[in-house]
Amino acid sequence: MKRHDIIHCKEGNCRDGKHELILEEPLLIRVEGKPYSVVMRLPGEEVPHVAGFCLGEGLVDSFNDFATIGFCEDLDPNVVEVRLKPARRDKIPEILDRRGFISQTSCGICGKEMIQDLFQILTPTDHEIQIDLENIFQCTEKLEETQVHYTKTRGSHAAMIFDAQQQALSFAEDVGRHNALDKAIGKLVLSGGMKNAVMVVLSSRLSYELVQKAARARIPIMISKSRPTALAVEIGKTQHMTLACNPKNTELIIYSGEQRIIRN
Repeated sequence: MKRHDIIHCKEGNCRDGKHELILEEPLLIRVEGKPYSVVMRLPGEEVPHVAGFCLGEGLVDSFNDFATIGFCEDLDPNVVEVRLKPARRDKIPEILDRRGFISQTSCGICGKEMIQDLFQILTPTDHEIQIDLENIFQCTEKLEETQVHYTKTRGSHAAMIFDAQQQALSFAEDVGRHNALDKAIGKLVLSGGMKNAVMVVLSSRLSYELVQKAARARIPIMISKSRPTALAVEIGKTQHMTLACNPKNTELIIYSGEQRIIRN
């Protein structure tokens, strides 16, 4: 974080002050020695970030698909190198052949046959987990309580992943909502705990990119603070996922997969 001078005006009164603003820097992701994508993110947790990114892109299905993952030879914190095992490379030539930093999970999708690409790497979930409504409210409160950067800057997003007992498995915060989810998922990819993940709570709205990431990670339940997009709901339904919005601490709006939420 970095402190900046400001002028704060309220009800006709203005005063000088200072605000802490969240940092944002580019991260270059190299795959098999070639640039794959550049993302803007909050510095820190670069390797988990890239691990989660790779899972969301379809580059890997698990940690075992990585040959190596880490910083470049110069230890530049803004460059992470990924090498895949030969067997994995042979399975995904069409993904490795992409050019121009095109990413399935980035914000810019112009010029892509997005829907067709998207459904090629997703498999509908058959998880039958059920979670009590009150427990969902407790999980959203846990996310808010854990956020550090947002409390100070009002400029970050966060993601927290829970298991079937609503115990937090991983947490991440970043200037980008996609980055926060990549980092939270990446931590579980690297630790081998991905199989225990059943719900993710997000500080942001649900977009198609975030639903894709959760679907790739086989997380059946997504809870957000803002309403989803129409495309996010469409994808969530086709993947048999539970999507819901928690705009207030005592309110939940369910868009798909209502059978997983106990409401009695």
